[in-house]
Amino acid sequence: MIQIFPQSSQAKGSFNFGRILEHKPIGFPQDGGALKPYSTLFYWAHAWSDEGGLIDQHPHKGFEIMSYVLLGEIRHYDNQLNGWKKLVAGDVQVIRAGSGIVHAEQLMPGSAMYQIWFDPNLQETLTQDPSYNDYPSRVFPVTRQQGIGIKHICGGGSPFQIRSKVDFIQEWSLKGESRTMDLEPRSIYSVCVISGTAGWNGKSAEAGDFIVITEEKELKVEGDGRFLVIGTPKDPGFDTYYRYMTR
Repeated sequence: MIQIFPQSSQAKGSFNFGRILEHKPIGFPQDGGALKPYSTLFYWAHAWSDEGGLIDQHPHKGFEIMSYVLLGEIRHYDNQLNGWKKLVAGDVQVIRAGSGIVHAEQLMPGSAMYQIWFDPNLQETLTQDPSYNDYPSRVFPVTRQQGIGIKHICGGGSPFQIRSKVDFIQEWSLKGESRTMDLEPRSIYSVCVISGTAGWNGKSAEAGDFIVITEEKELKVEGDGRFLVIGTPKDPGFDTYYRYMTR
């Protein structure tokens, strides 16, 4: 099954008096979007700012939070670092919030990012010390399969590490090519279209669309564009926070 969630069905948000805007393919349960948390994915937002904006200091606990810079530059502050650090397009940061961390983030003018929250089993991580890592774009291996560029953000020799159960995190780049791949039946494939248009087993998706793929034995993707693709288990083997709160 291939489900496509256009931006019109996604939750929306804003910060800093509208200086930062968001589309949320997977919003918080109260946000009202069509898609609710599933597997180890709790939240997924596309945030951008034309003029620049600040999300002031706020706390996190338990979750693992990945920020992937798509355009421009963002800056990050946390109470462990006690200072600001810069990330630019292609860089990734992960916060392992553990027992608690306070941070702030600033999107510079013309910048955009994905922020994705993973559930690593909060019953374990809430007692662990918080930590974070910044990963510059150059550390992620890039391979080519059937002419398609694959940037390996998690797995495939990447140094990126999180405790959450994630099969892989990749960025695919297509320039008119097609790729056919066998799918793992125990996995859910989640895709956000960064740019361009492509067919996914014949279903068309364009920039801003979000795709959830399950119960498919094979996937053929063809077109032009950039796509962030994440594989997560159908059954993570523990009660996720969302399942616990809604059972």
